Amino acid sequence: MERDEPPSLTDALETAARAVLVFLTDERAVGDGEWAESVRLWEDIAIRKVVRRARGAEWRRAEALPGITVTGGTAAVRVFPPVPVDDWPRDLARLQVSGTELTDPEPPPPPAEGLPVLWSGPDLEMSAGKAMAQAAHGAQLAWWDLPDAARTSWREAGFALSVRTAPGPEAWNRLVRSGLPVVRDAGFTEVAAGSCTVVAEHPALRRG
Repeated sequence: MERDEPPSLTDALETAARAVLVFLTDERAVGDGEWAESVRLWEDIAIRKVVRRARGAEWRRAEALPGITVTGGTAAVRVFPPVPVDDWPRDLARLQVSGTELTDPEPPPPPAEGLPVLWSGPDLEMSAGKAMAQAAHGAQLAWWDLPDAARTSWREAGFALSVRTAPGPEAWNRLVRSGLPVVRDAGFTEVAAGSCTVVAEHPALRRG
């Protein structure tokens, strides 16, 4: 996140969501891959995600660690294999987690027809880093629920998706009650435990 040219908020959210999907489907994270055991342990306990920002030399040190970098239009996100919270590599632990504030230069357009959409709650106030983690949670929950054919199609499409804010409380309440995957926050940071933060609307998961 370069100081003079920060990414736009929506692009950062969408890139974070796609990055986690790319990570989860990487050959190193599945089967007998070198990251697979740590991924399985992480998924069995809690899919907690922490977003930190880096620039310049910090970013270069982070990129030297095992992981996957995914880029968007303006954002670059690197995903690292899960580790216990007290066992972070030093070059990640020293990075800043707070103060990651981003904006969109213009309101994002409506999501494209037929594209998966990760809807965020209209009344929640979250930092950009927190919102990126929630969008990534939503993408992961959608992935878990998809049948194999839909997973293959989504992967072949480069995990195309949109992240948007639900258009008002009524629309948000309908989404939360729709039966689609819902992210409920554990309450470690920023929002109250149990808060619904993201609903994952993938065409293959729509009910009715």
